[in-house]
Formats: sequence, structure tokens, C-alpha cells
Amino acid sequence: MKAFTRLFAAIAVALGAAGTAQADLTVGVSLPLTGPTSALGIPCKNGIMLWPKTVAGQTLNVIILDDATDPTQGVKNARRFVTEDHVDLILGSAATPIAVAMAAVAAEAQTVQLTLSPIPSLPDGKDAWSFRLPQSTAVMSIPIVDYWKKTGVKTFGFLGYTDSYGESWLNDITAQAEKAGIKRIDVERFARPDTSVTGQALKLMQANPDAILIAASGSGAAMPHKGLVERGYPKNRIFQTHGAASLDLIRVGGKDVEGSFVASGPATVADLLPDSNPSKALGMKYLTEYEKAYGPKSANQFGAHVFDAYLVLQRIVPEALKKGKPGTQEFRTALKTALETTGRMPVSQGVLDYTATDHFGFTPDTGVLLTIDNGAWKLVSTH
Repeated sequence: MKAFTRLFAAIAVALGAAGTAQADLTVGVSLPLTGPTSALGIPCKNGIMLWPKTVAGQTLNVIILDDATDPTQGVKNARRFVTEDHVDLILGSAATPIAVAMAAVAAEAQTVQLTLSPIPSLPDGKDAWSFRLPQSTAVMSIPIVDYWKKTGVKTFGFLGYTDSYGESWLNDITAQAEKAGIKRIDVERFARPDTSVTGQALKLMQANPDAILIAASGSGAAMPHKGLVERGYPKNRIFQTHGAASLDLIRVGGKDVEGSFVASGPATVADLLPDSNPSKALGMKYLTEYEKAYGPKSANQFGAHVFDAYLVLQRIVPEALKKGKPGTQEFRTALKTALETTGRMPVSQGVLDYTATDHFGFTPDTGVLLTIDNGAWKLVSTH
């Protein structure tokens, strides 16, 4: 799929026909292209650059802004999208705290937000217009706990971000583990900018859990992982969340991450899935297109999320066009209604089934468990 660009200063990119009038359908995208979670934002931007130029006969105008892994900047981007660019839909951010902050703007402006991170449920209807493209932490905790049950894990420790991503994982993995009779015996936290977790690693080592879950993302997930291994914790007892399911973990972690486990969506291992899996064909299409553009082994689940975003647009835009034209509140409202009523929707990362009361979408059997074997992903379990 061919993409073309027009710069909006140094950090903004638009997909649209150069020199023509404003496109028919406008999508505002906020991504962490710099800062601690740029390893998530850059693959998302790369995936967007592969989008077709139209959807449902409407020319696409895509405005990409850098939120620099800063919630304040993410809010500024979101406000610009709704007040200056009059976007029909917001996409982003790939960092959970930023996507959470943007959700309130989306709700206030009554504009659909497709998040590229698994934001938790928010109070006071602040996420009423937000729909998650990544799998929820609750769904992604299932393959991890299933594996713990099969392998006799009785206790676990937790080492995660102090922000909303870490909190969501702490709550959901604890709930799943308790149902399986697995006890949480220690919790340690760290901030995204931290460069060491020596104290936390030592406390976890003293607690001696059967397994440790690290709740971090991108290349930032390698630092705590290496800290545990350097202090003697077995690599094959360390588990990572879907926020770490990128080659940046392998690149930065090196030999220290070999033999460890990572929860992921199915897209990154589509070639290993059975033909009966509803995401197999779409996952293969994503892998083929992304790696043709960016090289072998470049595909990851963050690029897959924006691949799925386009699939979602293909499904909901034709329905919304029956109710209004892009640029109107009738159209924006119709996009939300279409999301909540479209029913089961296979994408590369699983099967979405949004409803008016469920904006998380993915079915419980979505997640897979991977291990790192000789610098590559290997499928362990699909439940």
C-alpha cells in the first residue's frame, strides 16, 4: 500500500494528496515519537504510513503529532485535533498515561478515540468515547496465569510501572492468579524514567517468588528484566506483558531475556497460528506488508494495532456515512454507534466485539504466550 506525506512542522505528518483541498475524513493521531516510550510510537507511525489513501470512498487526511511521552502534550494534541483540525476520530496514544489523559478531551468533544494502549476504565464517563485497540490487561493476563497453573507456580512477585499501566496489570494479574490459587507475595514499583531497580530487585529476590511479572513497555521493559537476571533470578521464571512484545526488548535485553516469556496478541506470530484461528489470514497480511516495507523481523504488535485501526475504519465508516458527512457531529456520533453495534470483528490481534457497555472489545481467548528463543519469538501457548 502506497503512502505519501506532507510535513506539519518537524513532528507532524499528514497523509493526503499534496496540493489538493482538505481531505474528506480527518484522523488526528498522537504518538510518543520521542521520550521513554518512543519504541511503541515509532512502529505505530510506520504502520500508519502504509494505510491506503482512502477508506469507504473517502480520502484520508491523517495528522500525526508527537506527544513526547508526556500526558500534558498529549492533551494539547487532542485539544488541537478537536478545536483546530476538527477531526472525525482520534487515534492514540500508544502510552497508557497519555491515552488516559486524552480520553477526557475525546469525551468532552464527543469524538471517538481509538486508543493504542490498554487504558483502564475511567470514572465519570471520561472514557465514554474511547475504544481500546490493544487487548485489555485482564484478557492478556489469562495466558500467563494459565501457564503458571500448568507449570506449578504457586507464588508470584510483581515489578511494574507506578502509572496506570502498571496499576491495571497489578489489579488484573492478581485477580486472575487468586482465582487459580496462586498467591502474590511481593509488589515493587518503578517510574518510567528510572534507570535502575536495584532496590526493588533485591526485595523481590528476598521474597523468592516462583515467578515474577514485569509490567513495563518497549525497550524500557529490558532494564528491570536485566536487573533481576544480574542478581541471579532465573530467566525462565520472568514474564513480561504485551507492552513489552517488541523486538526492542530482545535488542536491548540480549542474552538476559533469552528463555523468558511475553504475553502478546496473535499478529506477531501469525505464521505459527493454526489455519482455524480467525486472526491468521489478517495477521499474515500485516506481517507481509509491514516487513516488506521495513525489513525482516521488523513487525511487532504496535504496528499491528494501527493495521487493525484501518480495518476498524473500513467497518464503521460506511455505516456512519449513512447518518452524516465527515466533519459533522452526526458523523462522529454515528462512528461511535457503529463501533458499539457492529458485532464480532476479526482483526490481526484477535476478535473485537465492542458494545455500548464494553469498549475493551477483545474476547478472552485472544492472547498468546511467547518465549524468546535465539533472539526470536516462539509460540508457547494459545491457551
